[in-house]
Amino acid sequence: MATRVVATATVRAVKGRKLIPTRAALTLTPAAVQRIKSLLHDKPDVIGLKVGVRQRGCNGLSYTLDYANTKADKMDEEVLQDGVKVFIDKKAQLSLLGTEMDFVESKLSSEFVFNNPNIKGTCGCGESFSM
Repeated sequence: MATRVVATATVRAVKGRKLIPTRAALTLTPAAVQRIKSLLHDKPDVIGLKVGVRQRGCNGLSYTLDYANTKADKMDEEVLQDGVKVFIDKKAQLSLLGTEMDFVESKLSSEFVFNNPNIKGTCGCGESFSM
């Protein structure tokens, strides 16, 4: 599967939030759904976004977002919500369980934010995390 990097993402540790039982490994806010739709609007060869995890940053791990042309691996988790598809790489599935994916805009930035109850710590900029 050919992928292109979509954006960077910020991670927030959510303290005191219990895992909410859901059928999806990842839930999307309406803002995230709208942003994904706008990213995919003029890309007919792209079927969704793929979320992965890689070792990087001062806390060890960070999320990656790429365009997905096909579901590359049968072990990837597919999340379908409000007409958008997000594929979760098999290596990222446990770290994303119970996470909410949001899209936040401010005067200085716009980015996807992962509100994750599973992480133990984040770096100062919020780009990397530890489990």
